[in-house]
Amino acid sequence: MRSLFDLSFSVKIPLWGSLLILVTAGLVGLSLMFRAYDDLRQDVLISADSLGRTLSNTLFPAMLHDDVWRAFEIINAPFHGATPENPVQASALILLDNQEQVYVSTLPETYPTLADFRRFGPHYAELAERLKEVKGETTQSFEIEGSDRIFVAAPIADGEKRLGTLLILYSRTVSIPRFLATAQRAGGIALLILAVLLPINWYWGRRMAVPLVQLSSSMGEIRSGILDTPALETYDYRDELGQLFTAFSQMVEELRENERMKNEMMQSQRLAAVGRLAAGIAHEVNNPLGGMLTAVDTLKQRPDIDPRVMKTVGLLERGLMQIGDTVRVLLVEASAQSRPLTPNDIEDVHTLLQPQARKKLLHLEWLNGLAGETALPATDVRQILINLLLNAIQATHEGGRIDCGISLVERELILSITNDGSPLSDELMTHLFEPFATTKSTGHGLGLWVSYQIARQLGGGITAENLPDAVCFTVRLPMGRQA
Repeated sequence: MRSLFDLSFSVKIPLWGSLLILVTAGLVGLSLMFRAYDDLRQDVLISADSLGRTLSNTLFPAMLHDDVWRAFEIINAPFHGATPENPVQASALILLDNQEQVYVSTLPETYPTLADFRRFGPHYAELAERLKEVKGETTQSFEIEGSDRIFVAAPIADGEKRLGTLLILYSRTVSIPRFLATAQRAGGIALLILAVLLPINWYWGRRMAVPLVQLSSSMGEIRSGILDTPALETYDYRDELGQLFTAFSQMVEELRENERMKNEMMQSQRLAAVGRLAAGIAHEVNNPLGGMLTAVDTLKQRPDIDPRVMKTVGLLERGLMQIGDTVRVLLVEASAQSRPLTPNDIEDVHTLLQPQARKKLLHLEWLNGLAGETALPATDVRQILINLLLNAIQATHEGGRIDCGISLVERELILSITNDGSPLSDELMTHLFEPFATTKSTGHGLGLWVSYQIARQLGGGITAENLPDAVCFTVRLPMGRQA
């Protein structure tokens, strides 16, 4: 029994509703059948009372003049033209005198004249004792336990003078065919009601229960920390259940917004920590680096320096300056002033990266839409473009394709780099622009982070998306905002 209560609401509500309808239909059917049986019994008693009163008035003179034949004709008159199927038809009439002897009957062979009524059996003896209770002209019915007949007694009297009693016998089974016919009709009506109500109950039960089950499932997923739950089916009504759905949807949206804000805050805190670390490293590196560059510059000023030494000094100077540029890239908040971006800067990047693309037999589709000088820092834009293209070259399989487009749309510079490499996983997408997030075993994951920081300083941003058979990075930089 416990398992029935543990069922899902989508089954339990229609099931219990169906059981309730079945029980109700059964009780209504039984009540109708009992009512039909009671009506039949009342019809019998009413018919017997009417018959008894009618016959008693005509039998009194016959018994008074001891006219047995006349009495026989009177009690046989109701059976002329009678049909056995009539449920209110008497099976026999017996006229008794005051000594409980048979005066006359409709079945003389069974109940002969002058026979003692008690000798017909114990049921008749018991009835004879109970007939003594009949007073006046009142008609009474008797049901003797164990007997298959119903007895109705009508006194033959005129005033206080009583000559005998008319017994009207009815078979208990005579009304069964009519009762069964009534029960059959009641059963048919009950089945018709069930055929209409059960499908309606099942539909409305599931219509209400299925949304509750979905709501419970979604709440369980949220409790487990899963906020990207699928949308619930539409519930178009404004009752309490509809209000619950609306409140749940609002709660999910608020939780998603809170989760997004929390992730952004955590990412900002991590980026701020990395920025402070980079600033410390840059400070520590720049001090000795500046001293070494000063020493190299002093060494170059000596007139007696050997040409071979001068060549080595040049190599050292370029290496130290590259170290300085690397430190400046890490310290994106301290970027120096740069000249405006020109189409040649974009073409320089194309020229620099062509050898690496050729090594992997890549097809590099290049579309430079710049027509003139642009109010964006050339160094920063070049840095972003180089980082994204290097990542695309490393992510693309040998013989693959890379599309790079640079265009100006409504005073906004758009860089679009698409490669046909492997798609980015959902987990990597979540932390794509964080430090040290990389899919390469030899990478440090700082290229995208640096590019993202530069784009944010320039007032723009970077987005990544998985396209059919490709991965696309898009950079949008508003014009006229120098870092």
